[in-house]
Amino acid sequence: MNPSYLAQDPTLADFGRDPWWLVLIKIVFAFAFGLLATLLGVWFERRVVGYMQVRPGPNQVGPFGLLQTLADGLKMAFKEDILPKSADKVVYFFAPTISVICAVTALSVVPFGPMVSIFGHHTPLQVTDVPVAVLVLLACSSMGVYGIVLGGWASGSTYPLLGGLRSSAQMISYEVAMGLSIVAVFMTAGTMSTSGIVAAQGDGTQLSIFGQSIPAPGWYAILLLPSFVIFFISTVGETNRAPFDLPEAESELVAGFMTEYSSLKFALFMLSEYVAMVTMSAVTTTLFLGGWRAPWPITIWEGANSGWWPMLWFFGKVIALVFVFVWLRGTLPRLRYDQFMRFGWKVLLPINLVWILVLSGLRSIEDFAPRDRLIWTSIGAGALLLVMLLWPTRKPQPKPTAQEQADSRPYGSFPLPPMDLQVPPSPRITRVVAEREPATIVAGSDSREV
Repeated sequence: MNPSYLAQDPTLADFGRDPWWLVLIKIVFAFAFGLLATLLGVWFERRVVGYMQVRPGPNQVGPFGLLQTLADGLKMAFKEDILPKSADKVVYFFAPTISVICAVTALSVVPFGPMVSIFGHHTPLQVTDVPVAVLVLLACSSMGVYGIVLGGWASGSTYPLLGGLRSSAQMISYEVAMGLSIVAVFMTAGTMSTSGIVAAQGDGTQLSIFGQSIPAPGWYAILLLPSFVIFFISTVGETNRAPFDLPEAESELVAGFMTEYSSLKFALFMLSEYVAMVTMSAVTTTLFLGGWRAPWPITIWEGANSGWWPMLWFFGKVIALVFVFVWLRGTLPRLRYDQFMRFGWKVLLPINLVWILVLSGLRSIEDFAPRDRLIWTSIGAGALLLVMLLWPTRKPQPKPTAQEQADSRPYGSFPLPPMDLQVPPSPRITRVVAEREPATIVAGSDSREV
């Protein structure tokens, strides 16, 4: 069974026609997906990191430890809810919910699949879509930082405030790079609708190379490789995940903006981080990995992109991206804050600006057909990455010796002990050695005759 309407991509005209109960089912499904993916994501991360560190992860509560996250949630619920005396009670209470709501809201414009039949109604597997759905995604990712900033400020403590300020600076730095990456996507797709972007990554494009017609790689992760790399790095920074988890750096800020939170409010902050990770993985899949479309060679099967099968490909891509998030946490150390900010402003932003300029120039050349532009866009992306890898780096300067460091200190600074200072032998050790074994010890000399 492969009706023609199920093989078609949904358009903006297909939205807004569903009955209220069908819209409610879609909303509940999107919320359940975010919640269940978060619960399983916590378990998945602990198991994968445990495997990387050659130790068992959670394996006692439920089969394979699947219920461990639920047990931890119940444990948090029964813990004492402590309210700091100097906290702003209203803002302190609502700050965790802001982060969770913003992360879940972004799933409303993410397409989970093509047109399907639900109780006799032909409807797309997407809550809704608008002509500026990409701006909705950017707004949700930007608003999520308000929960962190307000939570740190409302706690009435120093370390949470520093964590909130770090998060606001982090959001400003990496939101710019993320927005420029999305600019490349809707410049190529010609639309800001998420369903339209998925449709633009279809397999219908043909390229002519040396007179041979071959299928074009439709995923923007291939055609817009620099944008894909920069966007994913920005999502790691936006979601406060390692190695960019600086707003909650335990070694510097105790627990960052969550220091004064406990019980269910702390659980909401932790939940919002994992919901944001799953949501941004779904957004990355939609914008760069073809959305719900099957990867090659599954596309050889004619029914791969019709019916309910595309949901399987979509979930598989999301799980793969979540694994990359976990892989980064288990592999890379945390950056210093100055390194992190320098990387965003001096590396990601200039590369993105140059790439957008190159992409705009390729699209403005009228002598090339659209299929040839795709080839030159891929060549330009590969050349740019090659230049980045082969760019000569400055040779590290030899580290000065201790004496050179001491000589370079300005006159009148804190005095330094002489570099050749010799510590005299301990009188107690000398006496003990003399009592145990008769020996001749020359005082004040390094040579001892035992």
